[in-house]
Amino acid sequence: MSQLKNTPLPLASPEYDVSNEARTRRELEFSLQAISNELDVAKTQADKPGSLAMRRFQFLLMGAS
Repeated sequence: MSQLKNTPLPLASPEYDVSNEARTRRELEFSLQAISNELDVAKTQADKPGSLAMRRFQFLLMGAS
């Protein structure tokens, strides 16, 4: 699993700032996409072929030590 990284949202300025809104929007979209990718990986590991492949990999790893 990837390393979790906490990125605080920027504070709103007293005046409306287009670049600040665009940056915040990009950061939120990137964070939501990363969460979606993590969920997809978790779902595919739970299905039967992914689970069998993971068990085979773990078995081979245990035999290597």
